[in-house]
Amino acid sequence: MTSNIGSRLHQNPVRLQYSNLLSALESCKQTLEISQIHSFIIKTGLDRDPFTLSKLLASSIQDTQHAASIFNQIQHPNLFMYNTMLRAYSISDDPKQSFDIFNKLRARGIVLDQFSFVPILKACARASAIVMGQAVHGVAVTSGHVQFINVKNTLLHFYGVCGRIQRAQKLFDENLQINDLVSWNSLMGAYLHISQPKVVIYLFRQMCRCCLRISVTTMLTVLPAASDLDDSLGGESLHGHCIKIGLCSDSKVLSALVDMYAKTGNIDSGRRIFDSVAVKDVVLWNCMIGNYAKSGLLKESIALLQLMEYEQVEPNSSTLVSLLSACAASGATNVGRCISNYVEGHGLPSDVVLGTALLDMFAKCGLLDKAIDIFERMETKDVKSWTAMISAYGVHGRARDAISVFHRMEEEGFKPNEVTFLAVLTACSHGGLVMEGMKCFKRMVQKYGISPRIEHYGCVIDLFGRAGLLEEAYSLIESLPIKGDATAWRALLSACRVHGNVRLGERVQRVLVGFDEGHPTDSILLSSTYAIAGWSPDQVRMQETKEEIAEVGNGSAEKNVEMIKEAGYSTIEMASEEFEQGL
Repeated sequence: MTSNIGSRLHQNPVRLQYSNLLSALESCKQTLEISQIHSFIIKTGLDRDPFTLSKLLASSIQDTQHAASIFNQIQHPNLFMYNTMLRAYSISDDPKQSFDIFNKLRARGIVLDQFSFVPILKACARASAIVMGQAVHGVAVTSGHVQFINVKNTLLHFYGVCGRIQRAQKLFDENLQINDLVSWNSLMGAYLHISQPKVVIYLFRQMCRCCLRISVTTMLTVLPAASDLDDSLGGESLHGHCIKIGLCSDSKVLSALVDMYAKTGNIDSGRRIFDSVAVKDVVLWNCMIGNYAKSGLLKESIALLQLMEYEQVEPNSSTLVSLLSACAASGATNVGRCISNYVEGHGLPSDVVLGTALLDMFAKCGLLDKAIDIFERMETKDVKSWTAMISAYGVHGRARDAISVFHRMEEEGFKPNEVTFLAVLTACSHGGLVMEGMKCFKRMVQKYGISPRIEHYGCVIDLFGRAGLLEEAYSLIESLPIKGDATAWRALLSACRVHGNVRLGERVQRVLVGFDEGHPTDSILLSSTYAIAGWSPDQVRMQETKEEIAEVGNGSAEKNVEMIKEAGYSTIEMASEEFEQGL
């Protein structure tokens, strides 16, 4: 291809006119080919023609570095050129670079058009840049471009992605008459993003009353909402609607229907849809296999994987990730090993997603050495991979190794997220590394600006408790900027049991009563605390009597609620089969 273009340019340097030049640019697939044409443009003096430069720039947007080098050589770029660079950066790995281009465009005093706003807002959505996006919204309102439906729809998408549902709803309600199908889909997607499926269904009904045409995107938003509501009847109604308007020929809709039936407890109906499709793509196969795995039906998943191979459908990493997750959750080591061998035997590319899933499965099945081997052999890693390895070390009680991997992650330029810090704090808690845990906690807040969630505070409380710093743990949970949940208090009560601290244990237990959960674990933990502290049964009964009298005196006595301890069960694997044994 490169030689053909070079030959055409070399043989016909003069006769190559605009039409031939544009044809050559459109056929370019590689940066080297574009560079050849760029050289020809410079040689023939066409680099002074704005139209030619605009087309050259537009053909280069897949390689933003090359596009930027062309753009920076243009002395007086026009609006089209600026918009092209905005579009290039909006789809790049670093969408924030479009912010500088937009600011330069405004500083030049060039009048913006609707195609200036769409890419910059898409970049803001991808970068979750709320402040910048709101500023662009303000400019769009001032210039009047918010009246263009594509600008309004991109704003709706931006606010939806960033979770600003009130702003999205307000924008949608403004100038209602211009709203189109994309507007409705964007608003429903925004409500689905913040887990409000009831509103999604309500909007869908309103949309139907407006006699708008239902699209594939609409159904891909509404079907998950029905799944979240566990509304099997509503899901069946949506299925009928899909048949009525002819959407059941779309593979994405079929996958969404299978997913909906599986999540509403009717996986057999999902299988019937699957079997009714004559030509299945890999996405539909993955959906059915994944839902069997999530439902705990590993045998059916494996059988379907074998059928997929028999029908010569090439699997990908997504085919196996859900299977590996199911193996990790159930401890099905032999099945997990078989899948690992399948990956190696079929030469599937071990990408970062599949590698992380294998790592996680081996770690949770107790095979830490295999998990380490997978991690070290991964050619590319992301934050999830590092977090999975940190968590693996923590679960296996190797807290110092977990911290070492965390530091290595930082050294290699990866930015830890809140889940990463949760894994580090959990490892420190299990290993009793109080100082290291507190350093990581401070690092999370001060260096990375991550606001601690209740789970992070819970780890610190558990860390203090395991180290015997019970009063420090109690003071921390009392001073939390967010209300502690029952889990954090229960972790402290568990620590009181370990150290036999009856006085603090009773205080914590009274707090847990206020959560009104009636969890039997609380009473069991407190009874164990009495036993470890050496209290006799008579002392315990006397203490309980005093508390009951005090409650009656305070007018806070309530009827005793019988608490039933939930029966536990374990899963063991025998000859690749699982058996549940009640305890």
